[in-house]
Amino acid sequence: MPSAVRVRDLSKIFEVPVKKGNKSAVSKIVAVAGISFDVKEGEVLGFIGPNGAGKSTTIKMLTGILIPTSGSIKVAGFDPQSERSKLVMQIGTVFGQRSQLVYNLPVNDSFDLFSKLYELESARYIKRRDYLFDAFAINEYANQPVRKLSLGQRMRAEVALALLHEPKIVFLDEPTIGLDIVAKQALRDTLLKLNKEQGTTIFLTSHDIGDIEMLTQRTIVVNHGQIVVDEDTLKLKNRYMQVKSVHLSLKEKIKEFTDPRLMAIKLSGKELHFKVDTKKHAINEIIKDILNRYQVEDIDIANPELEDVIREIYQMQ
Repeated sequence: MPSAVRVRDLSKIFEVPVKKGNKSAVSKIVAVAGISFDVKEGEVLGFIGPNGAGKSTTIKMLTGILIPTSGSIKVAGFDPQSERSKLVMQIGTVFGQRSQLVYNLPVNDSFDLFSKLYELESARYIKRRDYLFDAFAINEYANQPVRKLSLGQRMRAEVALALLHEPKIVFLDEPTIGLDIVAKQALRDTLLKLNKEQGTTIFLTSHDIGDIEMLTQRTIVVNHGQIVVDEDTLKLKNRYMQVKSVHLSLKEKIKEFTDPRLMAIKLSGKELHFKVDTKKHAINEIIKDILNRYQVEDIDIANPELEDVIREIYQMQ
């Protein structure tokens, strides 16, 4: 299958002025250190790592915002630096902390504006807009100013806007940051549907393990500008993402709680916390046993934190 993204020996070194006594000098910071990888057409790739690992710098080079120090890049067949005007017609970008929507105008107006920027023929634009409004459930608030939207509504509109011109590849940098569970799942479901129906290649960075686990087919883990792991997400999940955190709210206080299958048990009045290694024990059986012993008001099961997963990956390398 052809590559949507092809990266070879990519490096980015920032030069930062520093003072040493009365003299000025330059400190070199290596953000990306000679990485190589391919992303196939139609693939959903997770690109993860701790803060400062080089994720955002890599995305900025792939989209033509930053110029590499060395190495080569091809995205949708174009060089992001020398052919950026052609590349922007083939890619979409969403940065969780930055908005492309016009803050004081209705959502519809931002879509109208972008249709002009991308020179979309009127009939094609209306057909694509209607498809995206339906897929991302935007119709109900399409005439509302962006400033009045919830974060979940805004992020759905941001992603839909990035897809307006039918890009071959979409780069999503923390698209679910700050969203509640329901909003996250709605966005994930829509992205999966889009990838399946239209074959859109998705390049995703996220600090939410749920995004990686539910969306991606393959995951690259980076740290200090280097690739640490590049493998099938299911294999990564089976190896590193099996410890789940469970929080239960009980109807009555209990004095003690023990179970040899559980780890990191914490009991405080009516609140019970523990972790389960699902490679060794079935979490549904554990929950069933607890429900048979106690009256439970609420249950929350969470994925491991990204930092914990990455720490375990390093320890097992």
